[in-house]
Amino acid sequence: MENWDFFRIIRNFSLSIIYNSSLKKKKTIKKKTKDLTPTEAVRKELPKRTKNPLSAFASFPKRVSFETQEEKEKIILLLRKHWITNISWILLVVLMVFSPLFLSIFPLISLLPGRFQAMAVLIWYLITLAVFLEKFLSWYFNVYIITDERIIDVDFYSLVYKRISETKIDRIQDVSYSQGGLFQALFNFGNITIQTAAEVPEFEFDQVPQPAKVVRVLNNLVLEEEQEKIDGRVR
Repeated sequence: MENWDFFRIIRNFSLSIIYNSSLKKKKTIKKKTKDLTPTEAVRKELPKRTKNPLSAFASFPKRVSFETQEEKEKIILLLRKHWITNISWILLVVLMVFSPLFLSIFPLISLLPGRFQAMAVLIWYLITLAVFLEKFLSWYFNVYIITDERIIDVDFYSLVYKRISETKIDRIQDVSYSQGGLFQALFNFGNITIQTAAEVPEFEFDQVPQPAKVVRVLNNLVLEEEQEKIDGRVR
């Protein structure tokens, strides 16, 4: 009888160890599943978090939010036009910066008194600064945002006027991209067209980096939304 009690104690002890280890495994699986949201496929496409605030292709960006963002909504991608599209206005600003060095070429300006010449140079640099700020702010604030719930197109026209268009991921019907010419192929940027069943039937992401990767991310998010509807997990 004593031997039987001894074996029963050992059996119960071993069963408790197995049960606890299975619980730990379940917790680990749940934790891993959390880390892989919105989907494992998206995480594979975007393995690194972008820390550069001036990036044109920012995955899971830190300290970025928007006005209508929901509490649990996560920003997956923040896109701007590829930096190479800024080359034309950067060269223009550089030319404007160095233009006053060649004032002697223009006889009318050289005939002005010294004070008037200094004032003209100051006004010229103020215009140059205004051009730089207008072009930079336009590039920086014209963004395309992809979250785990929707896409947002922010059109920034000035400091006092902007237009925001958005649609839910589950309203997306078709996603395609195009790259035209050697320049876009060399620097890997292009245009993305998103057909939707929303009030805004079409979204255009112009000249964004890595368009093929963006399309894959969007397709994976659409599949995830469909799976959530099947599982009844729609927020």
